Amino acid sequence: MDSTQSASTIKSELRQRFRSEREFLITDSSWQHLLDSKEIKNSQVLASYHSYASEPDTSELNQSLIKSGKTLLLPRLLPDNDLAWIIWSGKDEDLELNGKVKSPKGETFTGEIDVVIVPALHVDQEGNRLGQGGGSYDRALAKLTSWKVALVYSGEITSQRLPVESFDCKVDAAATPEILVRFTLKN
Repeated sequence: MDSTQSASTIKSELRQRFRSEREFLITDSSWQHLLDSKEIKNSQVLASYHSYASEPDTSELNQSLIKSGKTLLLPRLLPDNDLAWIIWSGKDEDLELNGKVKSPKGETFTGEIDVVIVPALHVDQEGNRLGQGGGSYDRALAKLTSWKVALVYSGEITSQRLPVESFDCKVDAAATPEILVRFTLKN
């Protein structure tokens, strides 16, 4: 990282570049290897998200989690840009458009969450995640002890360290449509 540029400036530039690169990615987002992971198999309550735009598709993953009898939570963005986790039935009629993202209707879930599946633009080999830039997920992840896995496309797990700010939360793993990579987290 160039010492004359701040981490937030570099992150902003990286986000723009990574979003642009994603526009050319078309891939089958089969997540069976993630569903077969011990962390998912041993969980009962999972939080995921409803993908949009160029994010890896979560529709099949979310439906598979519900069909397996697990409780699935999706985030709802609150006015203060924090996230609330809401139980989702898997039905489209239980979603509403909140800006660009579909969010679940319902009451906030207050129990323990075993696994959180999060969106990311890139993840480095230390588990640092570059998100969309709003900070909502970092604030939410900081409050949880759950196993955290980011969904990215092939080539979006990088050996180059991503810029990190004090509020950024690491993930325990990253999944591409082909592989699941677990990280040894260092604080």
